Amino acid sequence: MFVLELTYTAPVERVDALLQNHVAWLEAHYAAGVFIASGRKNPRDGGVILAVGDDRARIEEITSADPFVVEGVCAYRVTEFIATKTSDELATYRQQLPG
Repeated sequence: MFVLELTYTAPVERVDALLQNHVAWLEAHYAAGVFIASGRKNPRDGGVILAVGDDRARIEEITSADPFVVEGVCAYRVTEFIATKTSDELATYRQQLPG
């Protein structure tokens, strides 16, 4: 599993101008089963996405196609973690430690 942390690198007005395209990009990855949660940070200086997958390179490829990245208004920090404990609703995403 991955935590994708977005940090805005441009004024929020430029971010807002791209928001519709960013939301369409998000929706495509929700439909593909890659994203399971997302939202703005508070204060509004970026956002966070929870993503599932086993291939960090693929996740980084996905983030590089975000319209926010393409237009130069945000940077991503990608953190991979092993979700060994989850709520019952997220049980399908539980992982085992490498052994």
